[in-house]
Amino acid sequence: MGKSREKELRSGPAPAAGQGRSVGRPRGRPRSFDRETALEKAVLAFWERGYEATSVADLTQVMGIGAPSLYAAFGDKRSLFEEAVGVYCDRYGSFGERALAEEPTVRGAFRRILGEAADLYTAAGHPHGCLVIHAATNCTTPEVEELLRVRRNEEVAAFESRVRAGVAAGELDSGTDARALARYARAIIQGMSQQARDGASRGELEALADMAMANWPRVRAEDGYSAGESSGDVR
Repeated sequence: MGKSREKELRSGPAPAAGQGRSVGRPRGRPRSFDRETALEKAVLAFWERGYEATSVADLTQVMGIGAPSLYAAFGDKRSLFEEAVGVYCDRYGSFGERALAEEPTVRGAFRRILGEAADLYTAAGHPHGCLVIHAATNCTTPEVEELLRVRRNEEVAAFESRVRAGVAAGELDSGTDARALARYARAIIQGMSQQARDGASRGELEALADMAMANWPRVRAEDGYSAGESSGDVR
């Protein structure tokens, strides 16, 4: 028997032209769940319980997938959390960024931010409060603490930049402490988040926002603001 015939009998007949084995075919079974849907459920879980209190078992239960699928699709719990924070900030927490960019005055921007925070933090259909604020509670993972701290500090920096622009435009007195005013606004937002977690209604948070805006630095009528704009009403 020739060597070529002997090889054919051992390995089977050679494939016909054009029927060879495909190259680069992914190994393993195809994903049996929708990644975006599972990720949204993870966002809600972390939003409700925080990072530390949400276990992998909790995540697999709410996401409707097994642990191997979670690790294969998202990496470990921390990687999943980082992605969830990004989704939260883009989908839910971007109202502040929009207000800073869209409102023509610094006062109008912060009035809008506080009003929209009151709405978001108490809305039905998702946990109350802010994920970036709440998820840091009792957190003992340094990388997660740093991730959330950076996010919060970025918001303070954005607030400060907008206040400085308002000072430069003559909307606020030249002696305004931009950093202190930015931190004041951020502190009000953090307080509103916790109040919402504790059961405060939208109306109660709006009243808190009104009081905060009543303490906002006053501007003169000749700067283009009517008395009504200085009332502090965010509704």
